[in-house]
Amino acid sequence: MTSLDEKFRTLATDNAPGQEVRHPGDDIDALVIGEILSGAPVDFSHGDVDAFEPSPGSFDCFAQGVQIGGKRAYTEYRGDAGIREALAVRLARFTGAPVAGTDDLIITPGSQGALFLALASTISAGDKVAIVRPDYFANRKLVQFLDGEIVPVRMDYHATNDSAGLDLGELEDAFRAGVKVFVFSNPNNPAGVVYSRTEIDHISRLAGRYGVTVIVDQLYSRLVYSGTTYTHLRAVEGSAHNIITIMGPSKTESLSGYRLGVAFGSPAIITRMEKLQAIVSLRAAGYSQSVLQTWLAEPDGWMEERIRRHQAIRDELHSMLTAVAGVAARLPQAGSYLFARLPALAVSPHDFVRILRYQAKVIVTPGTEFSPDAGNSVRLNFSQDHHAAVNAVGRMMALIERYRV
Repeated sequence: MTSLDEKFRTLATDNAPGQEVRHPGDDIDALVIGEILSGAPVDFSHGDVDAFEPSPGSFDCFAQGVQIGGKRAYTEYRGDAGIREALAVRLARFTGAPVAGTDDLIITPGSQGALFLALASTISAGDKVAIVRPDYFANRKLVQFLDGEIVPVRMDYHATNDSAGLDLGELEDAFRAGVKVFVFSNPNNPAGVVYSRTEIDHISRLAGRYGVTVIVDQLYSRLVYSGTTYTHLRAVEGSAHNIITIMGPSKTESLSGYRLGVAFGSPAIITRMEKLQAIVSLRAAGYSQSVLQTWLAEPDGWMEERIRRHQAIRDELHSMLTAVAGVAARLPQAGSYLFARLPALAVSPHDFVRILRYQAKVIVTPGTEFSPDAGNSVRLNFSQDHHAAVNAVGRMMALIERYRV
């Protein structure tokens, strides 16, 4: 059993969004070469919600929730019944499989809250949990905190452009070895790749054959770029019943500040999640729940324009970075993340991330947050002001050349 101190050491927050204000810079003076580069600060560790207009009518719905008052402030633990019923219809239409608002869905404090509830509702101490490398940093940390045993599954996203590159043989080996839960993000965070229909079909069949619970984080499944086909796991014919899908209005809709998420799927697991939410946070913020009335109900063309603008930023930043000798980055198929592999530098990748923040006012997330095998990679969230993002990557490129071996 892991000690309490060890558990909390695994929850390091040094590289989490917003934590940069707590990082001193004076301890890296001996590593710094040359002058500080001028330019507007850009924090690629998270999206800039001010760079894009939020879903139309979202604040009006929030204000309406405040006016409703106590009835909205104190909803049942799994969320306002009327909002859940409306969401169930939209989520069923979006994912291609039925959702029952009464039994199959819970509203949570952000999709991060949904992830915690789902994992804590399905993992007992000692359970084997399959986790993709690389994948969302909280997956690994939460499994370790819950005393689960991580079984890594490799995803070679650089080896193909037609799939995510999941090693399906390794996945079946993991399931055969007794894995109880499989958690993954699609689109993948940090690489921005989308699982092919073949990969999703395979995951579905294996989960059914071995009785594995699957938790799929689909937070960015609305932000899919041209030429990419997205397959919802829950809509695959014969898909296992023990699936939980996590979504929410966040960076895609510029609604991160309302802290809203949803999880839907197995009624038995959703009921567990509700019981746990009742003692953790009670409910998603009542007034904020009103904002969900705008979600998946935006005006015609609104999401298409949002995708177009993100794709333009993606294309320019990807072209800039891959023009640098030794930098490798696969073109993201969805979401707002670009995972770049750095060339050999005269400083460690960890120190380069710190130097980049100190010397260029550019914040990126080190690859080790997503996999112990990705120490020479960094993640950029390109949901930013286009001009500022381009200038920031320009400074990053300049420092790569300055510190190149």
